Amino acid sequence: MASQSAHSEGAELGRFLRARRTQTSPEHVGLTVGAGIRRTPGLRREELATLAGISIDYYVRLERGKETRPSPAVLDSLARALHMDDQEHQHLRELAARAARYAPE
Repeated sequence: MASQSAHSEGAELGRFLRARRTQTSPEHVGLTVGAGIRRTPGLRREELATLAGISIDYYVRLERGKETRPSPAVLDSLARALHMDDQEHQHLRELAARAARYAPE
């Protein structure tokens, strides 16, 4: 039962990050968009990971709910990269705390 809770809490964190990423335009965070069609709305995972200073693999694990114990520094970096306001940043911290609480040891 605990692993199911851990999965759902991690998935909730991942859903929030994915939603914020797709709602954030590259131009909003200072990226130049080249010519051509972007298949992904908002930021690509690679762009967000680079902006936050974390590896793409680590970010993908967060978004997929596989990584459930991000450090406060990682959360702060993601919040800055996504231009979150104080309320969104606090929500991100709460989701991460819940995911960590239910994560297997």
